[in-house]
Amino acid sequence: MSDVTSKSSLFDETKHTKRRNASEARFKAYGIGAIVLGLAVLAVLLTTIIGNGTPAFKQTFVTVPIELPEAKLDKSGVRDPAVMAKVTTFGYKPLVETALAKALETHGIDNPFKKNKDLGKLLSTSAPAQVRDAVLSNPDLIGQTVEFRLLTSSRVDGYFKGRVSAESLLRDKNLDAEHLEIADKMVAAGVMDTTFNADFILGADASESRPEQAGIGVSMVGSLFMMIVVLVLALPIGVATSIYLEEFAPQNRFTDLIEVNISNLAAVPSIVFGILGLAVFIQLAHLPQSAPLVGGLVLTLMTLPTIIISTRASLKAVPPSIRDAALGIGASKMQSVFHHVLPLAMPGILTGTIIGLAQALGETAPLLLIGMVGYIASNMPDGIASGFLDPNSAMPAQIYEWAKRADPAYYERAWGGIIILLAFLMTMNIIAVILRRRFERRW
Repeated sequence: MSDVTSKSSLFDETKHTKRRNASEARFKAYGIGAIVLGLAVLAVLLTTIIGNGTPAFKQTFVTVPIELPEAKLDKSGVRDPAVMAKVTTFGYKPLVETALAKALETHGIDNPFKKNKDLGKLLSTSAPAQVRDAVLSNPDLIGQTVEFRLLTSSRVDGYFKGRVSAESLLRDKNLDAEHLEIADKMVAAGVMDTTFNADFILGADASESRPEQAGIGVSMVGSLFMMIVVLVLALPIGVATSIYLEEFAPQNRFTDLIEVNISNLAAVPSIVFGILGLAVFIQLAHLPQSAPLVGGLVLTLMTLPTIIISTRASLKAVPPSIRDAALGIGASKMQSVFHHVLPLAMPGILTGTIIGLAQALGETAPLLLIGMVGYIASNMPDGIASGFLDPNSAMPAQIYEWAKRADPAYYERAWGGIIILLAFLMTMNIIAVILRRRFERRW
């Protein structure tokens, strides 16, 4: 009996199997490496943004008691704000500077400046206006000595944040090293401190000479009104268009042409929509320039293709058996769509809508063309109508405006604005995930 030739088992690893397993291991390693690299880049990006933007949420203040003499602020003695308004900020400025000099004397801090106006360079140029506004809103303060927390200048604030040094002030005409020495002594005496600045989040923009006073609050309101316009217009139009094209429209060359154009519009650069908005809404329709209404209309045009594509994908994901079952029990085509298909597609529709809104919230290029970047958002809207029609800015446009200004304090605020914008975008994406899970149904 001849020996039976032994055969290799299927479980034995051959050379081909070894090469294939090695190739799969390398591909897995490449994938893990790509994920690690992406996370590392994301970590560096977030660290840079947070590191550069966090100082914008703090501001340096000085607390001084200021005398408000009747002889200078209300000579008539009638306490009428209309009459008292004749005293401009130039009338309040000497009072603020004198109060600052007295505060140094009270705390035993040497004052090397002969003129109070030189010492007053420690303060923001908005300090007299702050005192004036407080007096006009409450005329009973006249004749008293009232304690105010005033903003310091951007350079003093930058000194305590590490942005400004004594050496960097050698060629600075606004401040010198003696001012910084006084600032250090005032901090030690408890007169000056750096604390959280809520006005950066809730306040308004300021001119280039007052970066310490600038805030993003008004721009946030402008973005809110724009998002309302986008939501009110883009969601119903986009969903209705998607339902018609996916469920009711006949398949012919015309509908094919519409679908191709929608896909092309989704890839059009956003600045093209800004040019369209400038030509149609401002030059042709004569809508107000820099108004959130115009910005919302432009962003609606830009967001519609995204919503239509995502909604159609959600409708396609619903199994045909759902439609067939509804039609089989006597439902009409419209009833099957609105009572069965649309509820099942709602998670994807909401997700696509919120992602489209988040994309629109971060757009800057279209807003450049309609003038929102050239407007200083210094006043809150008086009401709903003014919120839509009055000139305003938006968060991305405000960040762009700050980034191109010369003062480094504005560059710091641009980073802070990016943090707030990212917080908004992250919140919207979290809402999208929650809504998707909330409305998700299994079939």
